[in-house]
Amino acid sequence: MPRTLQIGLLLFPGCMPAGLLAFADLLHAANRRTGVELFSTQYVGVRSGPVECAHGLVLPANHGIAELALDALLIPGFWAESPQQVDATLAGNSDLLRALARLSKRCQVWSYCVGVCLAAASGRLDGQPATVTWWLAETLHRRYPRIRWQSEKNCILNAHNATASGVNGYLPIAQSLIERHVSAEVLRDLVKLMVLPRPAQSHDVFQTISLIGQPSGLLQRLHLLVESLPAEQITVQKLADGLGLTERTLARRVRSETGTAVAAYARRIKLSQVGERLTLTSASISAISEELGFSSDSNLRRMFKELTDFTPAQYRQRFARF
Repeated sequence: MPRTLQIGLLLFPGCMPAGLLAFADLLHAANRRTGVELFSTQYVGVRSGPVECAHGLVLPANHGIAELALDALLIPGFWAESPQQVDATLAGNSDLLRALARLSKRCQVWSYCVGVCLAAASGRLDGQPATVTWWLAETLHRRYPRIRWQSEKNCILNAHNATASGVNGYLPIAQSLIERHVSAEVLRDLVKLMVLPRPAQSHDVFQTISLIGQPSGLLQRLHLLVESLPAEQITVQKLADGLGLTERTLARRVRSETGTAVAAYARRIKLSQVGERLTLTSASISAISEELGFSSDSNLRRMFKELTDFTPAQYRQRFARF
């Protein structure tokens, strides 16, 4: 009989625990499906006792981190909209960082969303590949140069740690864990039973341009404007006029905030709309092209292939959720 993996679910002040709860449910379902307790989860903190999480939710940490012989520890994210807010959380959790640094080397450290910052600050990711939520990538590349950052990836797993971007980053970690320690067949059963999204993620080139993920008001307004315009009517001049800026100012600010030229950034937003319709609907390419205002189906196909290396049909087959 395989040994039960002991997994700690970390609670700390201000953490967002929804992913921990869902993670525990997935592993419980895997235990039920196999009839064997393959995974045991415990809510842990720096010390045992109640922990005030995000939005005033109080959950009990049943054990302190140092009290258990853990095989792995899952670190959730916390609410942050800027590097400065991340710094404030790190400064307020210095005792947690010390506890993470003292963890046994046999304990794997898994983290997702901005929880990756805690793992990085503790030194547990030094010398390892890791990913991070995109808007923090530049800051963390500069601040923690000993980590092999690969921010173009959504999830990275190895023998020492797991890191995943986004608030749902717990999901690919859990799915990989179940597939590796149980089987791909059981994972498929649980995906169907729990009505989970397919493990496949959207294309990496679209990860940085979700509307909710935009770090500034300008990029949010630009995003909305591009989405509202037919593709063939989008020009830098029209975007600048719509945002009340000169072309030069818009170009400078977009380049500063994204590292990308305005035209290329707008094209990616528009093609992201194409990608969404390919994955979430069964609409034909012709219908999508007409709806989004491309000059022709062939023009849409050409631009989409240049950006993603997939034809629209290949993209739908790879990423569709139906």
